[in-house]
Amino acid sequence: MKKSIHLVSFDIPYPPNYGGIIDIFFKIKELHKLGIHIYLHTYLFNDKTRQPELEKYCEKIFYYKRKNAFLSLFSKLPFRVQSRSCNKLIENLKNLQFPIIFEGLHTAYPLKKYNFKNTYIRAHNIEHAYFLGLFKSEKNIFKKVFFFLESVKLKRFENILEKATGIFSISPFEQAYFTKKYGAKTFYIPVFHATTNLTQTDEKGDFILYHGDLRIADNVRAALFLIDVYKNTPYQFVVASSCKNKNVLKQIKKYHNLNFKEIPTQESLEQLFNKAQINTLFTFQKTGIKLKLLNTLHQGKHIISNTQMTEDTGLESLCELANTKEEILEITSKLLKQTFSKAHIIGRKEKLLEFNTMVNAEKIVAIIFKQ
Repeated sequence: MKKSIHLVSFDIPYPPNYGGIIDIFFKIKELHKLGIHIYLHTYLFNDKTRQPELEKYCEKIFYYKRKNAFLSLFSKLPFRVQSRSCNKLIENLKNLQFPIIFEGLHTAYPLKKYNFKNTYIRAHNIEHAYFLGLFKSEKNIFKKVFFFLESVKLKRFENILEKATGIFSISPFEQAYFTKKYGAKTFYIPVFHATTNLTQTDEKGDFILYHGDLRIADNVRAALFLIDVYKNTPYQFVVASSCKNKNVLKQIKKYHNLNFKEIPTQESLEQLFNKAQINTLFTFQKTGIKLKLLNTLHQGKHIISNTQMTEDTGLESLCELANTKEEILEITSKLLKQTFSKAHIIGRKEKLLEFNTMVNAEKIVAIIFKQ
């Protein structure tokens, strides 16, 4: 019997070049391999265009225009929900009575308007906590106000989860939160990602790497913190990103041992992983699970991370924990002398078994179709 689902994505899931979209794209690929017919619903905005690549994995794709109107800011609904509200989407979901996966709380507007059956929400974060974290990291006063108000609205809107058949959480931390609030209908489905095999080399690297999207306030804050740690040290420290940030570049130019590397492609990031001896992964927001943590565990050598990056992920033992400048420098000195051995790779492989994307796709199918 043919099994079909609707999947409502908050953004076009191709190319898979940032956290949430990586999870969605590789989830689609794995569900397609299992023979699931996917009716994808997604949004056009910010000059984004239709992506023929997705037609390889989807039975049909529906594109809707996201409403980025200024007035959406004054809605009682969160901006990210109101701007994606669409009567045509609701009509299309009603016309084909398939189970529905809403990707992120921000795509769940249809549940407010109609009592759909067999609906699941993929919780990419505890959204109100995520926006509160952005509020704390942001320096621009207008953005700070927006992030705070969005956090308040998202906390109120989260009650829509009561109407869902099930919730797919993305990390043990989120699983505990949603289970406490919404009970046994919450299922932990680890994040979907591109890398299935570990590709590290045991050749010694010669620098320390931090990589992240410098359009995000938390990543800028982390980069500036690490620059302060490694400036005036004998260590070579590289900040890498697909985009530039003026404040980060300004600080880097002051010190001879700091460098910025642009990473326009995944291949350029992989080259940095291959050459770096240590990867620094820091965040000031404990939300979800960072895709760059998984990516680095599969492709990088030693990792220094802070508590908020790894706590309640199940991956704590694979990283060296450091929260202060002194702790970071002490561990850096140790790891620069330490070969990344075959034993390290074997240990990671065992721990990363729960992130097998095919197994997790099978879990989703079993839950939705009650196998």
